[in-house]
Amino acid sequence: MLFSTQTEFLAPRYGLEAAVDMLIEAGYPAIDISMFKTDMPPFTDDYREVAARLLEKANAKGVKFIQAHAPFGGGYKRYTEELIPLLPRAFEFCGLLGIENIVVHPIQNGRYYGREKELFDMNVEFYRSLAPLAKKHGVKIAIENMWQWHPVNRTQIIDDICAPPEELAAMYDTLADPEAFTVCLDIGHVALCGREPEAAIRTIGSRIGCLHVHDVNYREDLHTLPGVSKINWDNVCRALAEIGYSGSINLEADAFYYGFLPEQHKIVTRFMADTTRILAEKVDFYR
Repeated sequence: MLFSTQTEFLAPRYGLEAAVDMLIEAGYPAIDISMFKTDMPPFTDDYREVAARLLEKANAKGVKFIQAHAPFGGGYKRYTEELIPLLPRAFEFCGLLGIENIVVHPIQNGRYYGREKELFDMNVEFYRSLAPLAKKHGVKIAIENMWQWHPVNRTQIIDDICAPPEELAAMYDTLADPEAFTVCLDIGHVALCGREPEAAIRTIGSRIGCLHVHDVNYREDLHTLPGVSKINWDNVCRALAEIGYSGSINLEADAFYYGFLPEQHKIVTRFMADTTRILAEKVDFYR
């Protein structure tokens, strides 16, 4: 089974191309391109040249660009007015790199409880509007499970759109277009909303096309390395094997870098790669 990780931490510090070099050197056979910085590729004028160099580099080492994460954050207004208009460029970059799946966050718009159907219908319309673009560039849109702060106390993490595994499965089933859509199950987000990840994996089953793998303590969105916090990774790997998951074990744990010196980043990167490889091997073992 492939294993991979994102470029979120390394790319802003070293540049996207140098970050990819570091990940390849660390032993990752696949890479997830983070598109969070709007002043970095693919949102620069030279994005086609960058994509060509990245693809040449990866092909020479037998490495695959397997998924990406579209820009997000800043609330409803920024997401809808500033970031969603960037999606055509993001999708094109995926096409240039041969990326299979791009995670596109659903639209989050205020309180979830009591507005479940309204937000569900809004996002069905949103995702359907993107399907032609995805097909044009040969990439699938991966729908991710979300969370929000409790609207009253602002200290407790609770469900948002697609947090209930049944709703995430229903979103995929309602869209009914497997050529354009898949599911990205964020393992940490499942736990933050008070559920066991292995149960969510079994509920969503074969709809899962990619993952965000990171550890949490069931209270804080830590985005740290598996094994550092509270998730039972043996149970997760057993469940992934049980449903026949064949995508990549994709690490989204870049907060683990925080606190390490720049001189340690290559060492940390290799340790993270080795940890992710062990998870991938464990899923294969349980098949």
